[in-house]
Amino acid sequence: MKYYQIYFSPTGGTQKVADILATEWMDEIVKVDLTDCKTDFTGFKLTKEDVALIVVPSYSGRVPEIAVKRISRLQGNGAKTVIACVYGNRAYEDTLIELYDTVQRNGFKVIAAVAAVAEHSIARRYAAGRPDEQDRMQLTAFARQISEKLGSDIMTEPHIPGHRPYRKAGAVGIVPKPTKECINCGICAKKCPVGAIDKTNSRKVDKKVCISCMRCVAVCPHAARKVNGLMLFLVNALLKKACSQRKENELYL
Repeated sequence: MKYYQIYFSPTGGTQKVADILATEWMDEIVKVDLTDCKTDFTGFKLTKEDVALIVVPSYSGRVPEIAVKRISRLQGNGAKTVIACVYGNRAYEDTLIELYDTVQRNGFKVIAAVAAVAEHSIARRYAAGRPDEQDRMQLTAFARQISEKLGSDIMTEPHIPGHRPYRKAGAVGIVPKPTKECINCGICAKKCPVGAIDKTNSRKVDKKVCISCMRCVAVCPHAARKVNGLMLFLVNALLKKACSQRKENELYL
């Protein structure tokens, strides 16, 4: 039996949630980073004895399209699976049900689901610092309940919230740009999950390929990639009403 931690986490918030959940009920873990565009995900074939934790961020209430494609290359073969979606304190809408459908089609047996909050990847003032200590305690408690279920003979599927058909995927269209501090080190191009940044000239970005995940901003060692100030102001203003009140994490068993 193997334990798999499978995650798409461009800016690190989703991975933080995954790490908290996994450390409570996994020993030796096989980590599968879905943000790595160089990995051949068809090579991952699980068995019904294995346990998988699959975690993705919510982009406008949906699973990122590239994450769906990469998860679809994995072979679950009946592995017991916990799914989780992570959102920036607005709403996760159809993300969890879409993730459920995606993994189920590929042979994963879902036995639990979690919706968790992490710092918003674009408007970072919302859910700043989350998951925080309160979240950590709550997610740890969730993980213990999931562990108890995994140790029992009850492998019922939870009721997952959401709608079919899913809400229409939104196009954010926010493309970070390099500042004068950029030295063309190439780290952003290397780490971009969709290969939108030119490997020889990191100032060149394919706007049609960019998914506005903010990974280039997060990984730049020189803080040399930024979102347009006016655009960031507008995003913050649009999200103010929906994001200002603290949302809590949810467990579905």
